[in-house]
Amino acid sequence: MARRLLEIASNSVTSALAAQAGGADRIELFDNLAEGGTTPSYGSIAVARERLRIPLFVLIRARPGDFHYGPLEAEIMLRDIAHCRQLGCDGVVIGALDADGNVDTALCQALVSAAGPLQVTFHRAFDAARDLPAALEQVIALGCQRVLTSGGQPSAEAGAEMLAALVAQSNARIGVMAGAGLNARNIAAVAARTGCVELHASAKAAQRSAMRHHNPALVGLSPDWTVTDAEEVTALRAALDQI
Repeated sequence: MARRLLEIASNSVTSALAAQAGGADRIELFDNLAEGGTTPSYGSIAVARERLRIPLFVLIRARPGDFHYGPLEAEIMLRDIAHCRQLGCDGVVIGALDADGNVDTALCQALVSAAGPLQVTFHRAFDAARDLPAALEQVIALGCQRVLTSGGQPSAEAGAEMLAALVAQSNARIGVMAGAGLNARNIAAVAARTGCVELHASAKAAQRSAMRHHNPALVGLSPDWTVTDAEEVTALRAALDQI
């Protein structure tokens, strides 16, 4: 089997560069990790594109919450895709559902068309769909290159059976990329059980603030944040290479 591809979900340019240093094959860049991810700023995308030597995909998501979007949010996402094309990104990561939990094919087709020559990943809106096998056929019809999924479960490990079924159903018409809850201890087993040749992980670690002054009145506003750990990325890569 061909070498498995490791995509790292990166919540900042700093994280993206750490992922590259650790051996990632591709970056998914986004903001607001704690809320499931939203589109990063123009500046973040631009600097990431300038500094990275590996493919850069950008999450296109106008807000946190559900994946059922209105016209204003659709316009925002279309413009964000235009910026990604202008800045020379390699791909975008999109997804939208209608109110009944089906893929919003009209909106998604508009997003795919806006992406033009860029590759398109359908993100984990897929896992919120009412019927995953039916949703997979809808995503294939859109022309997306891959779908990121945990098999409809909280983690890819828990959803391994469904992931394997989706890989079989896809019959090489689309890539099925396993993601959610993957680490160096379980990524190889998930890859082997599911047949997924693309794996997606965050490899995040806490970044402690260097501030010596903290205002005790700001209860609940932590000065710390998370970044990608290059060593964890290296461990993920090594685990996959041992299969």
